[in-house]
Amino acid sequence: TPMSYLHENNLAGLQGAYDLSKMFVGLIGGSMGEVSSLLLILGGLFLIWRKVINWQTPAAYIGTVAVLTFLFPKAGSSLDWMLYSIFGGGLMLGAFFMATDYVTSPTTDKGKVVAGLFLGLVTMLIRRFGNMNEGVSFAILLMNLITPYIEVNTRQDRLGIAKKKKEGAK
Repeated sequence: TPMSYLHENNLAGLQGAYDLSKMFVGLIGGSMGEVSSLLLILGGLFLIWRKVINWQTPAAYIGTVAVLTFLFPKAGSSLDWMLYSIFGGGLMLGAFFMATDYVTSPTTDKGKVVAGLFLGLVTMLIRRFGNMNEGVSFAILLMNLITPYIEVNTRQDRLGIAKKKKEGAK
């Protein structure tokens, strides 16, 4: 798979085996639901347009992965490494359809951005230093664990409501 080539730091082999345009359209083999980045992006944009999901988490997630892979490529040119990293695995599926799950994702706008940044960082740490090719599913599981902490720390106070003073405070 493309991710196994990336894991082995073999960008030249990846470019020889998989054309980037074919990867984007989905004319390569792979796991169900991750082969056509174009259709996943269109499906995600449709969900955003219909207001089923918000744009913050997918944008922060894909953006973080893009920036980190561009700044710290393992081999070859930064742009090629970034594009193959974004379109080569389950990143689009995870960003649009799994990370935006209502039950396990933050509800505040700041929390959604924090979650996307966390997902991108953990995905890249797993891809870079782990023994696995992908990292998206484990990053989402870890984000699900810390979602309550993200919620508490990004909650916005309501305007016009005075906070109750604790007893004994002046």
